[in-house]
Amino acid sequence: MAALGTRGLAAVWWDKRRPLERLALPHILGFLLNVPSRVALGPLRLPLARPHWLGVRRLGATFYNLDSKLAAPVAIGGEPQLRQFLREALVPAASELFLVVPRDVEEAGTWLRPE
Repeated sequence: MAALGTRGLAAVWWDKRRPLERLALPHILGFLLNVPSRVALGPLRLPLARPHWLGVRRLGATFYNLDSKLAAPVAIGGEPQLRQFLREALVPAASELFLVVPRDVEEAGTWLRPE
């Protein structure tokens, strides 16, 4: 997260009790998700989970899943599909979401739409 600061960016923690419709997507550059990931030893999957970070970024009108466990970026779709993707990713209790925003957006709080 400190690396973002060197680029004039900030990571804002998202309280997942808020509805995702409150995200002001035009002001958000990307997302960092921390999700539980199953542990595997070759073909054997263990009943353990450990934290895994993945990124989501918009290019044009399409959001992409930039998970390093994928062979290539995967298109999520537009804003409705992104909100559904995030909703599903945040179901596990251990999941966390951070918004990547310019520092001025963080300071003004414009990453959050008014109720």
